[in-house]
Amino acid sequence: MITTLASKCTAAGAAGDSGARRTAFAAPIITPLVDLFSTWFERVRERRQLHTLDDHILKDIGLTRADVEYEVQKHFWMR
Repeated sequence: MITTLASKCTAAGAAGDSGARRTAFAAPIITPLVDLFSTWFERVRERRQLHTLDDHILKDIGLTRADVEYEVQKHFWMR
């Protein structure tokens, strides 16, 4: 019997081997990107929440309205 590349690929795919390789290859790329996007979304959410606080609460936590405005004006990728 002659073994071809196509039959080897089909056999490997049927055994589930190629899926594991794709996952192992994609994980180092995907995981940091998901973490990065999560951080960005968290920053946006926190800055919006900070912006909704009234001056009395801001005074309690040691911030001024100017501090909040400065923070809210930052882009989502900025710390």
